[in-house]
Amino acid sequence: MLLDTGDQVEVDSAGLESFGGGPMRVDAIMRIMSMTKIIEAVAALRLVTAGRLDLDDSLSEWLPELADRRVLRSPTSDLDDTVPARRPITLRHLLTNTAGYGMILQPSPLQQAMVDNGTAAGPEPPSFGADEWLRRLAGLPLAFQPGEGWRYHHSFGLLGILISRLSGKPLGRHLADDIFEPLAMNDTAMWVPESELHRLPAAYRHENTGWIETEPVAGGFYAAPPDFDVSHNELVSTVADFHAFLRSLVDGHPADGRPLVSADQLRQLTSDQVPAGCKTADSFFPGFWDGGGWGYGVAVETEGRHQGRYGWAGGQGTDFYVDPDGTIAILFTQVELGEHMAPLLDEFRALR
Repeated sequence: MLLDTGDQVEVDSAGLESFGGGPMRVDAIMRIMSMTKIIEAVAALRLVTAGRLDLDDSLSEWLPELADRRVLRSPTSDLDDTVPARRPITLRHLLTNTAGYGMILQPSPLQQAMVDNGTAAGPEPPSFGADEWLRRLAGLPLAFQPGEGWRYHHSFGLLGILISRLSGKPLGRHLADDIFEPLAMNDTAMWVPESELHRLPAAYRHENTGWIETEPVAGGFYAAPPDFDVSHNELVSTVADFHAFLRSLVDGHPADGRPLVSADQLRQLTSDQVPAGCKTADSFFPGFWDGGGWGYGVAVETEGRHQGRYGWAGGQGTDFYVDPDGTIAILFTQVELGEHMAPLLDEFRALR
């Protein structure tokens, strides 16, 4: 864990790299999962600054698979009960999870179709490449008209592919060139190099029967370059690397000669960008919208004691937040999120 109050930075490690293994390293390389989203959002905004696209441009030039979408009459309609999309999908839709694709939490034909074709979100790593994932996803209708609903997750898989196609490089290579290398984030990537595998701890899930090791120390999906393009997937990183990214973002420190994003882009990224009409009870877990919103790749607290705080968690037990005074807190574990992890996350979020 890392806590940066502006006056001092405290870094602590606790526990073991695995059951029966050695102590957890301070410089352990962790699977950060959905904490990737804020990094992708920043990378996309940098492409906007470079004049490669605009927030409200149609994405069909770079993602032709998303042209001429069909939209379900309601999220629970049969898959052939559709109408034409009234507008194209844009970068703004991807950044705000309002594109029409995403996690379907209620039983429906669309939910089942996503399970059947391998595009449903879950804890398992991808088993096929980015282009095939996009082809399968584009074979399904949207759950709602672009900009008129909210569903989590899949927009950022699309965003990774968009960044890759715009840059002409795999997502990991573009992020390295544009952000990681300028900020000396040497351990952040799409996988762990062989020379550093000793720093990759095991990953776990807690179920009623107890602990299940899902990936071993120095092993699993992130332990080697995959056989296919993973521009739709997520990163590994260290506490120090992720802190360097957030500190640069908060303070406006330059990366490769310029701030990561402009002051106006940072304001948008860290403030609620989701229209009230999109915040329906079925869009995510109960209570998600109570006193909260979504910026670009992060959740935002819009009222209460921590008003103005932004941050987000990763499915493998990682979390971070940034307070309006510039305080940064980062927690990395490798235990899949669930009821067993809730008390720890609550304690972490109550530190400030």
